[in-house]
Amino acid sequence: MNQNTLNDPTTPQLDNIHFHAPVVADFNLNLSTTPPKILLLYGSLRETSYSRKVVEESARILSKMGVETKIFDPSGLPLVDDTATNPQGTEHPKVKELHELVNWCEGMVWCSPERHGAMTGIMKTQIDWIPLSIGAVRPTQGKTLAIMQVSGGSQSFNAVNQLRILGRWMRMLTIPNQSSVAKAFLEFDDNGRMNPSSYYQRIVDVLEELMKFTLLTRDNKDYLVNRYSERIESAEALMKRVNQNQL
Repeated sequence: MNQNTLNDPTTPQLDNIHFHAPVVADFNLNLSTTPPKILLLYGSLRETSYSRKVVEESARILSKMGVETKIFDPSGLPLVDDTATNPQGTEHPKVKELHELVNWCEGMVWCSPERHGAMTGIMKTQIDWIPLSIGAVRPTQGKTLAIMQVSGGSQSFNAVNQLRILGRWMRMLTIPNQSSVAKAFLEFDDNGRMNPSSYYQRIVDVLEELMKFTLLTRDNKDYLVNRYSERIESAEALMKRVNQNQL
């Protein structure tokens, strides 16, 4: 490689109008003190649903941290493309409820069972119903996300790996920590409460991290996911619209 090329500090490829080097002054450092709002989703409709039990336990822990929580019940949610059971599309009551909760929250917890080496269809259907954009609003963009899974057998990470990919695709700030509860049927008592264990401690770790990330980022979420390429694209679209109006 030509050393002169490496020493050339110029960047003629950049659009300097839309290029911005992040600096501390860009951030809103007056952080909100209101309780964070966290939505929790689980991935099983079984009467004895361990993903639901983990979500319920998580909601208790988050509430103890001062978080406002809501759990979405996916029972009755239609398949995304099933026009027979969902002739009104996004006007279906369960779909509207999910959209309202997504708009309400500042962060989420997703917990799915692992079935056939993957997340469940119920879990994927909920995520598929969450739109990337509603008009000019991107309901998931910049919100925090914690991911968990439960397994009937030995510990696995297939479901959380998939959930992490989806969180990135939904442009969420997916925290580094995660939880995978193996042989979940052994981890709960007869009242549906989780027994003290290293798995329980890991869930507390995940939720504590989610709380920290949410407190630090919620006032800056739009800035954190603001992208150079999209600023250029938006400017080009605006210019095209203005020029069309002048014809």
